Amino acid sequence: MLHKEGKATIMLTLVFLFLLNAGIEFFFSGNDIVINIFLGLSVAFLIIILQFFRNPTIVTEQNEHHVISPADGKVVVIEEVEEGEYFKDKRIQVSVFMSPFNVHVNRNPIGGVVKYFKYHPGKYLVAWHPKSSTENERTTTVIENKSRTQILFRQIAGALAKRIVWYVKEGQPMEQGAEMGFIKFGSRVDIFLPIGTKVNVEINQVVKGGKTILAEI
Repeated sequence: MLHKEGKATIMLTLVFLFLLNAGIEFFFSGNDIVINIFLGLSVAFLIIILQFFRNPTIVTEQNEHHVISPADGKVVVIEEVEEGEYFKDKRIQVSVFMSPFNVHVNRNPIGGVVKYFKYHPGKYLVAWHPKSSTENERTTTVIENKSRTQILFRQIAGALAKRIVWYVKEGQPMEQGAEMGFIKFGSRVDIFLPIGTKVNVEINQVVKGGKTILAEI
């Protein structure tokens, strides 16, 4: 299944590739080698674009004590940091890097009510840059579960990802594992957990959005 956020990009890609190959066939008429090379490259490029926007069906096991990974990718940060936007105290940060080959759907790490949401325009530093969490285009979402535990997570754009999409607003009830947004062409998601939270993943571990249990609260 393809994600709705990819419709415009896929259509533009199809039009571009059609015009490109029509032009190649016109200018290189009779040269089957050149025509077939461009056709093959076009098919490969289309497949790459399509895989960016794949949206597999995910069933999340609901558990208010679990913090589920909000994205497919690899764990690149696990450290104690000062969270200065909302909590303004120390938290455990777990960051998941999304490569261009990962599914780019973002999901709610816990179920509950959105207590805070804010979109921040910003730069497009590479996702692993130390200042990307505070200077890049990003969103900040805080969800509070039934036990009044609050989890903050950020969608962060990178050098390639220059459009963040979100489907949340303050006061909205959210289901654990349900779609909360999309980052086109990858980047990363940061999750901020209370100090003392049991973290279940390790650096460089590959995680699955809506499936992998990052932590227990």
